[in-house]
Amino acid sequence: MPQVTVFDMTGKSVGEMTLSDAIFGIEPNTSVMHAAVVNYLANQRQGTQSTLTRSEVSGGGRKPWKQKGTGRARQGSTRAPQWTHGGIALGPKPRDYSYELPKKVKRLALKSAFSAKVADNNLIVVDNIAVEGYKTKAVAEMLSNLGADKKALIVMPEVDAKLIKSAANIPGVKTALVNTINVYDILNCDKFIVAKSALEKIEEVYA
Repeated sequence: MPQVTVFDMTGKSVGEMTLSDAIFGIEPNTSVMHAAVVNYLANQRQGTQSTLTRSEVSGGGRKPWKQKGTGRARQGSTRAPQWTHGGIALGPKPRDYSYELPKKVKRLALKSAFSAKVADNNLIVVDNIAVEGYKTKAVAEMLSNLGADKKALIVMPEVDAKLIKSAANIPGVKTALVNTINVYDILNCDKFIVAKSALEKIEEVYA
């Protein structure tokens, strides 16, 4: 079973914790993680892009010239796609890009992402993450003490408005709850920082 060191917010070791093999010790499945990331990004798309077809652009009611006898190609409208200011042929229209992955695939992808972070020594467990006020400096100091100065994902057991707002101003730092974490955010961060109580919740949910 994987063992991790538990730190406090000053970066000092305060103990050790044994992680569940079924969640943090599996062989990461890269193809499933890729599928989960593609699914997440597809679901983020707004799908509001839209172009005007020949029936939606203004003008073009009159036939430009008679059908025969001019020596030019026959034309029915000045708003056909080949004309300047004409409609767009086969252009994008609003659509929904979202789709669902099977539950088993989602769970395997999350477990693979957790295990990948443990294998790369990028999982940091903190005994308690809390700030007294709305202070970005306190969160920045904690990240510096833990060696997580770049991209970091901080996972909390429950909503903490002070911590969320304090971390919001730090570039590359994101906060999440146990029930809102996703594969994309886990893989996108350099350091995966989890409160000890949040880690216990993760093991309880995904066991």
